[in-house]
Amino acid sequence: MSGGEVIDAAALARLAAWFSPACPVGAFSYSHGLERLCEDGALANRQDAETAIALALTDGSGRTDAILLAETWRAQTDGRSVEPLRQLSLALAPTAERWQESVRQGNAFAAVIDGAWPLGVPLAGRGDLPYPVAVGLAGAGHGVPLRPLVHGFLMAFAANLISAAVRLVPLGQTDGQRLTARLSDLADTLTQEACAADLDDIGGAALGLDLASMRHECQEVRLYRS
Repeated sequence: MSGGEVIDAAALARLAAWFSPACPVGAFSYSHGLERLCEDGALANRQDAETAIALALTDGSGRTDAILLAETWRAQTDGRSVEPLRQLSLALAPTAERWQESVRQGNAFAAVIDGAWPLGVPLAGRGDLPYPVAVGLAGAGHGVPLRPLVHGFLMAFAANLISAAVRLVPLGQTDGQRLTARLSDLADTLTQEACAADLDDIGGAALGLDLASMRHECQEVRLYRS
């Protein structure tokens, strides 16, 4: 099995289900700091939203998580322990809310896989599973090729933030789809980079989003958990 582009119908169906808004991982309840940016007046239109979400993809959790997902997929495929990757992913969370965002979604995703698409060894019970590690384990276990898996993960990440921006700015549904179309090429580029990267390539500088996440913890009125 390789990490190429070819994907069969069964694997494609799994990706569609796993990254659907209907998959009960609770993604809709997280804004990744966008709610705080909106409160501060820094998220006022479609361009602001595109800039913030693109930054999250290229210099924030998007790129980092994509590399961690790819490394987890390779480790699981090769029969190596993923425990160091689990611990590294937990340590890389820049704020308390972002740690919760990753872990709660990862644990929920593991429960969904164990309940609906069980593997030989349950995903639950390994300790807190960051979202990219849980997805990497499930994808490798079910034979989903690496590139489509990473691309689907990144597009789901972007789509969730776009959905938050549609509500917060607010943006119209058509503008939301315009953002999705504009960011899809970026997600494809990041997928190629992440699949060719290793752990030494992890790094980013989305300081504005990180600070917004910290400030969100103290926000009195809020719709989102992050």
